[in-house]
Order: sequence, then C-alpha cells, then structure tokens
Amino acid sequence: MNEAIRPAGAVPLQSAAIPIVTVVVPTFNERDNVVTLYKRLEAAFKDLPWEVVFVDDNSPDDTWQVVRELSRTDSRVRCIRRIGRRGLSGACIEGILAASAPYAAVIDADLQHDETQLPKMLALLQSGAAELVVGSRYIEGGSAASFDKQRAGASAFATEIARRLLRVEIADPMSGFFMIRRDRFEQIAPKLSTQGFKILLDIVASAEGGLRTVEIPYTFGSRLHGESKLDSMVALDFLGLVLAKMTNDAVSLRFLLFAMVGGTGLFVHLGTLFLGLQLFDLPFTEAQAIGAFAAMTSNFILNNFLTYRDQRLRGLAVLRGLVAFYVVCSVGLLANVGVAFSVYDQEPIWWLAGAAGALMGVVWNYAISGLFVWRKR
Repeated sequence: MNEAIRPAGAVPLQSAAIPIVTVVVPTFNERDNVVTLYKRLEAAFKDLPWEVVFVDDNSPDDTWQVVRELSRTDSRVRCIRRIGRRGLSGACIEGILAASAPYAAVIDADLQHDETQLPKMLALLQSGAAELVVGSRYIEGGSAASFDKQRAGASAFATEIARRLLRVEIADPMSGFFMIRRDRFEQIAPKLSTQGFKILLDIVASAEGGLRTVEIPYTFGSRLHGESKLDSMVALDFLGLVLAKMTNDAVSLRFLLFAMVGGTGLFVHLGTLFLGLQLFDLPFTEAQAIGAFAAMTSNFILNNFLTYRDQRLRGLAVLRGLVAFYVVCSVGLLANVGVAFSVYDQEPIWWLAGAAGALMGVVWNYAISGLFVWRKR
C-alpha cells in the first residue's frame, strides 16, 4: 500500500519548511481522491511552503488510513480522524484551528474546486487587500455549468435567501472554496456552528461585515470519484443556520432543528388522532395516546437523521435511544402541562398558556435528549 500511494519526489520529514498556508480538506469516503488532490496541491504551490490537513470523519472506506500513509512520506500532510463527530462545518473549524500557518484555505476533496487559484488567493491575503478570499462561481469568469438544473436552482435560491435575510453581500456565499487569515478566523470561531455544510456563509454572517472580502472567479468541476455528501436534509440545515444568524445566535442551529422537527411531530400527532377517531372509532384517550407515541417516534427518527446527524445512533443503540426518548418526552409532557396550568392561573389566556407550556416542553426535551439520548461518545 505504501508504494501505491507514495508520490514522486516526496519531501523527507526533516526538510519540510514552516508553512505559509494550510489547506484544510474535510473528507468522508474520499480515499480515491486523496493522492490526486495532494499532487495537485504540490503542483499549484510549487516552491511555496504549505501543508495540508485532511479532517476525516472516520470514513468506512479508510480514507484516513490513506492520508496517514501519505503523511509518513511527507510531513506537509497531516490527518485529523474524528470519532463520533460528523459534519463539514465542524471538520473545517477543527482543521483551521489546527493549522500552523497564518493563512488557511478550505477545499473539497472531490476535485471540483480549482486548486490553481490558491496561490492567487494567498497573494491577496499577504498583500493586505483582503482578509477573506472566496472562490466564486457567480461572478464574471466563474462557472457552475457542471450543476444539474435542480442543484443550480437550489444554489441560486439559497444565495438569494442569504443575501436578503442575512445581508450577505458576496455573490457566492454557498461556496466551499475559500482562504482566510487564521487570526481573523480564530476571532470569529466561537460564534460558528459545528453543524451543517455552509461554513463560509456562517463565517461571513458571523463577521457582520467585519471581514475585507475579495471574490475571484473559478470554474466548478465535475466529481471524478465517490458520491456527493449533500442530501435532501441540507435544505433544513441551511434554513436552521439562517434562522440562527437572524437571532444573533441567541439559539443554536441544533436547537432550531430540534424545534422544527417538533413542529412536524404536531402534524403527525393530529393526523394520527384524526385517523384513530374517524377511521377506527377509538376512544379519545386511546387515540390521543397513540398519537403521542406516533409523534414521539417520528420526532426521534427525524432528530436522529437530521438534528443529531453527527452523533447518529445506529444498530441496537437506535432501540435504546428510542426508549430513552420516550421517557424524556413523557417527562417533558408533564413539564409542558405544569407550566401551562401555572401560566393560565396567573393570566387566563389559553394561547399564551399553551405556548409557554410548549416552549417549556421543547427546551426540556432538547436539554435532556442531549444528555441521555444523543450524548457525545
């Protein structure tokens, strides 16, 4: 295996220079692209001192092992293998904070970004012309022609939402290809969400206009190996991030996703209740109980799939987690009712009491679920 991945002219460990730029590459099942990307970075930077940090989310295809073997031949290559954590944003944050260079770039491992633009990005940062340089598909000279109509439409819609609601002025806030001064990133990092995929949007929104930003055009290429990591749930990730930034991070992205999932549970509950009463002629108490269990079950499945995607339960842990979720939500229901009655006694307004109880239930369920159902491993 060593011979298969060893690049020509590998740099001896003792001769590596102090890097000027660190390239952060989040990976999941990208073993076929690692060496190709490494060689492209080597060609792009030429004599410039650089390093690359692959942040791998414990890929089943052993991407991390390929990176580790590569690092044995070149000290410019490093690997962070994350266990029990998932998500592109979190991987980028950890990678940039682990950088030893004053400038850090983020590039995908799927070979769709144009690594030849990295020296130009670096020059703009070094000159002081910018603190953040974004590879843009939507300015003159850039292109996203490889997108199909569905993905192109979704990208354009998300860009417009970000610009209107978050007042993000750059043309391509959805880009995953950028370079930033590490000291400026470290100032912003505490405000960033580790969930989701849109790390650049989070950076720009969290900076609140405080980053000198320059966009340069590039052509978004086609994936050569592997499959896209974007799925149908990314839209909710994006919406949650937008809402979090609109509230100045008063609530976390994860909490918003948890609450949004809870909203879907209300429709499941009412739908099940209706079916129980109208189709099966069940007594109200039985139909209500079945509706509650149906809602809790759907909420658990969606939260496991979306809200806690980076800590997703698998195998027998799913069954244990479901039982624990039932217990948490049952106690949360008691908290809901207790708060609602208390508020109603003070101010007999039904909708106010109901909203207060519902909020208490959501906060309880979220806090306790994080401790006992999806606790970090």
